[in-house]
Amino acid sequence: MQTEQGKALIYLKLVATMTLWGGTFIAGRLLADMGATSGALLRFVAATAFLLAVTLRKEGRLAPLPRSQWGKVTFLAFTGVFLYNICFLYGLQTVPAGRASLIIASIPAIIAVASALLFKERLTALKVLGVALSIIGAMTVISRGDLLMVFDHASLGDLFILGCVGSWAAYSLMGKQVMGELSPLAAVTWSCILGTIMLLPVALGTGLAGELAQATPVDWLSCVYLGVCGTGLGFTWYYQGIQRLGAARAGVFINLVPVNAVTMGCLLLGEPVGLSLLAGAALIITGVYLVNKPPRLRPAA
Repeated sequence: MQTEQGKALIYLKLVATMTLWGGTFIAGRLLADMGATSGALLRFVAATAFLLAVTLRKEGRLAPLPRSQWGKVTFLAFTGVFLYNICFLYGLQTVPAGRASLIIASIPAIIAVASALLFKERLTALKVLGVALSIIGAMTVISRGDLLMVFDHASLGDLFILGCVGSWAAYSLMGKQVMGELSPLAAVTWSCILGTIMLLPVALGTGLAGELAQATPVDWLSCVYLGVCGTGLGFTWYYQGIQRLGAARAGVFINLVPVNAVTMGCLLLGEPVGLSLLAGAALIITGVYLVNKPPRLRPAA
């Protein structure tokens, strides 16, 4: 009974995590009046403080970073914290939350292709189909249904969101190697610390002081939500799901993120939901499912 209750709690946490991650697109849109670098810095100040507290509670201390891992974790900080979040917040200044979430939802397909090219991971016919569907779905969203004119319809904001796809794919691929020597919590915490340090001089140089003086309560709440809920709490619960259920089964829940973001964007921000958005969503979610679908076990002879 205790085991079943524990598993149910993990499922509940994973669903809650995907809801929190869907909400990050709404919070990012609400930060549109604040500079992207300032918003990113404040997000990771909050995230770092939260993750340090969680690490101290769970592991007793933040383990020192081995010399051999400095370069790799610095790469994680640059791609997953610095570059991703600048692209994320710049993109959300002009791109609707639901649309942005669907473009970013193609990340697992891109990771599958890169893993096959770089690490010689097997890419089955089903995964190839999933990758193709995800890419076509993202193009459908970007082009608003007119695939032949995809580049004419793409905006600068769309390009920033595509930058999120590339930077997070790079972060994930490097993360596979780093997790072999560091706990997931330590790796995320260290990457947040180093990423925050990277963001600080850029934010100072782009008007941090003035933007802090003019920040509204909505700006502060959005930053706290992005840092504590979207990053700290979301990553903590997600890694608990990976530890209990495995990466493949926990990863399937990520399909809920764009669904939540589109729904919240419509309900909270009044964003329109057109046929091209729905069609793109169906293609992307189907593609991501096929990429993550575990292989069918053959019966023993």
